[in-house]
Amino acid sequence: MKTLKLFFPVVILLFVTSCISVRVVADYDQEADFDTYKTFAFYKTGIDKVEISDLDKKRILRSIEKEMIARGFVKSDDPDILVNIMTKANKRVDLNNNFGWGWGLGGWGWGGWGWNPWLWGGGGMQSVSTRIEGVLYIDLIDTDKKELVWQGRGAGNLLGRTGNIEKKEARIQEFVEEIMKEYPPIADTQ
Repeated sequence: MKTLKLFFPVVILLFVTSCISVRVVADYDQEADFDTYKTFAFYKTGIDKVEISDLDKKRILRSIEKEMIARGFVKSDDPDILVNIMTKANKRVDLNNNFGWGWGLGGWGWGGWGWNPWLWGGGGMQSVSTRIEGVLYIDLIDTDKKELVWQGRGAGNLLGRTGNIEKKEARIQEFVEEIMKEYPPIADTQ
């Protein structure tokens, strides 16, 4: 019973973390004064090089524009910040180990490194799965310094294999929202 009490929180933690759909990381120039940036435009030269469909590009840019405006930015022909995007596809390999725990006729228990017919899940079985994971980078470039001052990266199932346009648009919006939650950066005071 003690084992079950210790094991249950670990199972819950693994379940919750596996449900996270967008993993986000952001980085920024600590010397940049983010309060001075009020206007933005898209960096057409960089965006034209992104190798995704023009329709998905438009969806991403519309979502970014919506998020920038929500943060008080104004779109301008003479911007303080240029917004660029990059995309990447990574092959992700997931290795799943079944350590022989589970529910059986006798309640919770542990199996050995062989198959245990009394326990759901057996013991020591492994499975491997692969999937393509999309990565979206959003770069903010200071137009005066011509330097990158902020970069957000989101990784997960970006576009999926859905034929449903509404779901695709919602997924792209979710990706952009999660990345842009990191802007403006909050200085680490520790």
